[in-house]
Formats: sequence, C-alpha cells, structure tokens
Amino acid sequence: MLEDLFSVVKTRFNGGDGKSDTVKKSKTDIPKGLLFKCPRCASVTLIEDFQNNGKVCPNCNYHSRLTSRERLDITVDKGSLEEFDAQMISKNPIDFPDYEEKQKALREKTGLSDAVITGRAAIRGEDVVIIVMDSNFMMASMGSVVGEKITRAFEYATENRLPVVAFTASGGARMQEGIVSLMQMAKTSGAVARHSEAGLLYITVMTDPTTGGVTASFASLGDIIIAEPKVLIGFAGRRVIEGTIKQKLPDEFQSAEFMLESGFVDMIVERKKMRRTLAHLLKLHNSKEGGAHE
Repeated sequence: MLEDLFSVVKTRFNGGDGKSDTVKKSKTDIPKGLLFKCPRCASVTLIEDFQNNGKVCPNCNYHSRLTSRERLDITVDKGSLEEFDAQMISKNPIDFPDYEEKQKALREKTGLSDAVITGRAAIRGEDVVIIVMDSNFMMASMGSVVGEKITRAFEYATENRLPVVAFTASGGARMQEGIVSLMQMAKTSGAVARHSEAGLLYITVMTDPTTGGVTASFASLGDIIIAEPKVLIGFAGRRVIEGTIKQKLPDEFQSAEFMLESGFVDMIVERKKMRRTLAHLLKLHNSKEGGAHE
C-alpha cells in the first residue's frame, strides 16, 4: 500500500503522466513530503516515522545523513551548547570565480556560516568540546574557516583540559581555496597533537561520507575512532585506486565494516546508541579529572 502511495506522490512530483484522472486528483489528496523511500533497500516509510527513528530506515538500518543542528539535537544536553566562532566566514584567497556568491547562497539556504559547528557542550553531564561537520555546505569540504574553527576548538580544549568529540562528514579539501585548503590538514593535525600531548581524550565519530583530506588529517587521529553503520570512509575514490594499483577492490572496500575488520575503526555504533556510548566513554576515561592518558 505504501509503495502505491509513493508511486502516486512521485507521479505528482513529476507533473503527472496523463494516464489517470485519479492520479491528477491525488495532487490535492496527498500532502507533499509524506513518504521516505530508502535509497538502499527501496522500502517506503512514512516520513514522520522515519524522522522519529533518527532518520534511520526501520527496514535495513540505513543511516541517512543529518544536518549539524540535527546531530547536535540528538547528541548534546539541551541548552548546553556554547558555540564558537559562529559568524566566521571564508574569504576568496585565490579569487575563484563566483566563490563568494556561492557561499552567500549556501549561508542563506543552510543557516550556517560554513561547513562546521564547534563549541563547548555536555553529553549526559560530561563536559566536552564538540565539532560537527555538515555535508549540506559544499559537501563539508575543509577550507580556511573549517580548518581554523577546528584548530581553535582543539586549542580551547587543550587550554581548558577538556575532551573533544568530532563528528566528521566531508568530501575532503575545498578546491576553491587551493593550497590554503590543503594547509588546513597540517594545521588541524598540529592542534590535535598538542591536545594529545596534554594527555586529553579525542573521540572521532565518522559519518557518511568521511573522505579526502579530512580523513588524511584530524579525522584519523582520534584516540578512539567510531563509525556509524555502513558509512563511506576513505581517501581517494574507488576508481582512482583501482586505476592506480590495477587491481579490483573488494565490494565492501571503504565501508565502516571493512575498516573495522582492518583495524582502522575501533567500533561501529548505531545512531540510537551513540549518545549513550559517548557519555560512557567520556566517563570511563575520567575526562574531568585530567584526561585519557594520565
């Protein structure tokens, strides 16, 4: 029944096919945005049920992407977030055509200043500095502002002896900023190193997708690396790697499960268990008393 309903909604969205008066009448009978069709298993679910399930498909456990605000809502204690550098925006360091106009349009569309939110918050009462990337803003590519905000977040955490939890989701470096973007890899990695040398805990949570220069820098440097189920984790794309090494890669290559089996990821945690897991790890490592390594 839901499949039939989805077909009607899809036909209405495409303007109708002229085959049936019933389809034409359905334009007023079916509210827009009523259904969610899973891109993995193609099952159809009421959008309300899908959202109430944390944007996870109830049939195949597909974890849909979340905005940074949605991620914060289900992770940190209500009202605990003190956001850092909320108004910081990128310049156009290499005069890339239309870059400033594109950023302005995305700021208006997403309500974000750039592709990451950073701040101080609490997770079930455990104080933490949190970093959440948002793929809705230029695929969460890491330009000068993203790198600077992440670096400042780690520096604040080091100074105030706080653990860091980073939710990564990125297509990599931001080509519109050229070498300035690539420099953020070293800058963020240096900030992570100083945080680690201070004996403090850093937890990475890799969400879909975590790729490119973000994977090659701060995302891979966590003391504990967590991933959501079946997310894409990697550096270069499959076709690039296969073309370079002249070999066929396994079907599950660059999946969270493959990374877990290979030892790159420490654990895979479903979204509904993430908040509880993070709070447990923060408490276990006794972050309030001075860090993970002391």
